[in-house]
Amino acid sequence: MQLQLYDTLSRAKKPVRTPEPGKPITLYVCGPTVYGRAHIGNARPAVVFDTLYRLLRQLHGPENVRYARNITDIDDKIMAKAVAENRTPQAVAAEFEAHYFADMAALGCLKPDFNPRATEHIAGEFGMIAMIEALVARGHAYEANGHVLFEIAKFPGYGELSKRPMDEMIAGARVEVAPYKRAPGDFVLWKPSSEDQPGWESPWGRGRPGWHIECSAMIRSVLETDTIDIHGGGLDLQFPHHENERAQSCCAHGGAELARIWMHNGFLTMGETKMSKSLGNIITPGELLEAGWPGEVLRLALLSAHYRQPLQWTDALLEQSRAKLDRLYRRKADGETGAADASALLDDLNTPEALAVFPDGAGLLGFGKADPATWFAGGADAAAIETDLARYREARAGKDWAAADSIRDALKAQGIEISVAKDGTTSWRKA
Repeated sequence: MQLQLYDTLSRAKKPVRTPEPGKPITLYVCGPTVYGRAHIGNARPAVVFDTLYRLLRQLHGPENVRYARNITDIDDKIMAKAVAENRTPQAVAAEFEAHYFADMAALGCLKPDFNPRATEHIAGEFGMIAMIEALVARGHAYEANGHVLFEIAKFPGYGELSKRPMDEMIAGARVEVAPYKRAPGDFVLWKPSSEDQPGWESPWGRGRPGWHIECSAMIRSVLETDTIDIHGGGLDLQFPHHENERAQSCCAHGGAELARIWMHNGFLTMGETKMSKSLGNIITPGELLEAGWPGEVLRLALLSAHYRQPLQWTDALLEQSRAKLDRLYRRKADGETGAADASALLDDLNTPEALAVFPDGAGLLGFGKADPATWFAGGADAAAIETDLARYREARAGKDWAAADSIRDALKAQGIEISVAKDGTTSWRKA
């Protein structure tokens, strides 16, 4: 069975092509704007598309897959934080980029083949300035008041990705009302920078790029093709970001589609509300890790629902995920292994179905990498605990219940739980 993925543009599942010599499968995922710590909702696309990346590598070999996930390191929010904290925008971006990489690694995400930073792709043959120049030359963009704007009326396919009427798109984009625009929906490709703001020299004066042009240029630059196989991101990026990316890339590249398949993961919710920084209802991977939740538990929780469906984040979800991983590591400790089974994942990355036969194929999903003793220790001294557990077994065997209870209570005080199975075997785990 060939891998099939749901394409947002066509609203249907489409097969992923087989790589050819010199033409690897290309995957691009929109990464973070680094002005603060990523929340667990931001981690969902990273984990979802890491799972897809692992699957593609399993199917075709690492040499036939190219995965890029960008870093937006020039943005008004970064600049505002820098001003508020009397720092440089570069320092702010570097700090939170490092946090993001560490958090995603803790969740078991492989390092993508490319992590392009926006500021590294402004100039150059396939940079943002060159792409904007091409759009102006082709009549799809215009200069006004030091800005360069994309004229959406010049792209007949505008709106096909999000399937929204124009008035809804304009309202949803919260577009800036500016007298120099030919139409309210026209979006910024380049804008002027003041002397105290980061800026680059361009044919339109010193300035900086708009958000949407960044991804289009980085895709062309690092993946070296006009049309990539898969473009991924959260549902919130479908409009306006991905709609605008598609429009400007198609127009800059003579009508070539930006992506063969567009994938969007659903929202993560706290209660009934989408998790977002603006609402303040967020929790970060860093906070969850510091609270003692292993990264594999967070990863399993994020994959427990189909990627296109919403996922409610609760303590119960974390507890269920931890219990499932405990069972996996007990089987691993007993020497049981399961063959990798990709069949469920081939049908639009169906992780719930794949997890239904867990732990078979756990490695393909990014689980079971730790040593069982280390897993159950949860950061504790496993060797010392095993010594205490041996003493506990001896006390029980000798019916010295007082000694057994004393050992159990001492371990409990350290946050270690002992369990005794029906057949009398004992095991332990970090509470």
